[in-house]
Amino acid sequence: MLATISELTSSTIMIIDDIPINIRVARAHLETAGYLNFITLSDPAEALTAIRNANPDVLLLDIMMPGISGLEILQALRAEPETQRLPILILTGADSRDLKNQALRLGATDFLTKPIDVDELLPRVRNSLLVKSYEDDLRAQVDQRTVELEQSQNELIHCLARAAEFRDSDTGAHIVRVGKYAAIIADELGMPPEHIARLQQAATLHDVGKIGIPDSILRKEGKLNEEEIDKIQKHCGYGGQVLGAPSTEFNLSLANHAVIGAQIMEVCSSPTLTLARTIALTHHEWWDGTGYPLGLSGENIPLEGRITAVADVFDALSSRRPYKKAFSLDQCLSILDEESGSHFDPRIVAAFLNRVSDIVKVQLEHADVC
Repeated sequence: MLATISELTSSTIMIIDDIPINIRVARAHLETAGYLNFITLSDPAEALTAIRNANPDVLLLDIMMPGISGLEILQALRAEPETQRLPILILTGADSRDLKNQALRLGATDFLTKPIDVDELLPRVRNSLLVKSYEDDLRAQVDQRTVELEQSQNELIHCLARAAEFRDSDTGAHIVRVGKYAAIIADELGMPPEHIARLQQAATLHDVGKIGIPDSILRKEGKLNEEEIDKIQKHCGYGGQVLGAPSTEFNLSLANHAVIGAQIMEVCSSPTLTLARTIALTHHEWWDGTGYPLGLSGENIPLEGRITAVADVFDALSSRRPYKKAFSLDQCLSILDEESGSHFDPRIVAAFLNRVSDIVKVQLEHADVC
């Protein structure tokens, strides 16, 4: 939607020129046309700081100034994300083709020749503000749509993870805890916040391949026999159907549910689901190379897979299952410590142990409801 006249005239116009009379003339013309808000500056040394602080809607910038030229200011503004799209009208008394070409290459929006002609000034300022208004409106729509898409993806991820977890548990708290444990470990390791948030989501899908494992195996009380172990580590194309992918796209002779989960994730391309695919494939790998399905070892195992392995095993140990009672916290920590260097990356175990108090908070907040 195009801006109204009142919206345009309430825009903030910034004028920078080392000659005060030029500022007064430009401002007078614009005030006559109804514009209300002005920020003016005659010291170019203060320009960049003033522009960043004021966040104007359009900038009228003299090109020939002492100390720092308008071209230098223009170049600096276009190098910053916050001012890359700011309309900048260059004021110049020089009729130099090369100078104008240089300004255009640096990102000038338009030119005004001094002495300023009101018949040029008003339409150029108005047009610049209209374009900015349209771009701002479009960007707001894109941002809103992006938020909606992210929310939809988050809901899809949670539903898919919950569908898989429902086979093992009636509460779904396991997937929440594993995601939060993984985030705590990642935070202790110093990962950036945006990657931690993505890891927390992706880790909830670590066992998505189990969606096709029979209940008779997942809910069996007591240990699995060799045939059942073989089945739990084998094929399942059902997860692919959940995402709308034909089951023929999956290799049904794969070795285990970790690989199945990875292939389910492969039909999607978002960063979170790409990471989930990696985790689904590698969270059963062991630090010493004796895990499955690929037999990776050490740092050849993706970091996120190593993190999720510790989070998943801790939750499995500390939770009640059809085949076992929940272990005490001390027992769980002892097992993690004992398997550090064989099953687990020692650095990941150390990070986990450093944040036990936070881990326990998650346990209490998301305890299984019996």
